[in-house]
Amino acid sequence: MEMMRSLRHVNIDHLHVGWYQSTYYGTFVSRALLDSQFSYQHAIEESVVLIYDPIKTGQGSLSLKAYRLTPKLMEVCKEKDFSVEGLKKASIAFESMFEEVPIVIKNSHLINVLIWELDKKAPVTEKHELLSLSSSNHLEKSLQLLMDRVDEMSQDIVKYNTYLRNASKQQQQKHQYVQRRQQENLQRQSRGEPALPEEDVNKLFKPPMPPPRMDSLLIAGQINTYIQNIKEFTSQNLGKLFMAEALQDQVNS
Repeated sequence: MEMMRSLRHVNIDHLHVGWYQSTYYGTFVSRALLDSQFSYQHAIEESVVLIYDPIKTGQGSLSLKAYRLTPKLMEVCKEKDFSVEGLKKASIAFESMFEEVPIVIKNSHLINVLIWELDKKAPVTEKHELLSLSSSNHLEKSLQLLMDRVDEMSQDIVKYNTYLRNASKQQQQKHQYVQRRQQENLQRQSRGEPALPEEDVNKLFKPPMPPPRMDSLLIAGQINTYIQNIKEFTSQNLGKLFMAEALQDQVNS
């Protein structure tokens, strides 16, 4: 707060509107980003997180996006109920976790002049790379990351299925224990003996802890991000291939 006041006194922007994070190949959907954005958005309602990808930008496509947590996800994070019932009650899916905020970049006239000057000074050898038909390692790396996230999702599904089996097995054991107690009490009652004292079954059979489901949603959201990046990258390459095929047909004719 002292720094904000000092910046305000010297007439410098001092109002926080969020934070930024650099990423590689669109890898940014994580629990750390979720917690950080929740803290900012809870304190500053209009805050956003800027995601910048220097690798994609270096290939000629500016990658700068802004995201916010949806109101539904904000409520879930406030209650800290990441169970299956809590997420189902809030109707949270990986598509409804983040909302993208449109970005408009405006440059001054001096910046536009500088960009034109730099473009003129750029070597000619770098400009023909946009027409290259070969796919760079960007697609290969994105596919590898996508496979890794799919493996994580598969492992998470296995953990959840194991939890369901253990919970079902424990319910059967609890039911069998209650039935045995009832039968034993009936036998004691027929013999004129007092019934056994009541016991808290929930203390004897503690339910297994369910795995957190928020991690699964984050993995699904990251998989969706990789798919969108691959879709965008391959659509550009396919466009160049079709254009090259049309030029080749025209030359042959």
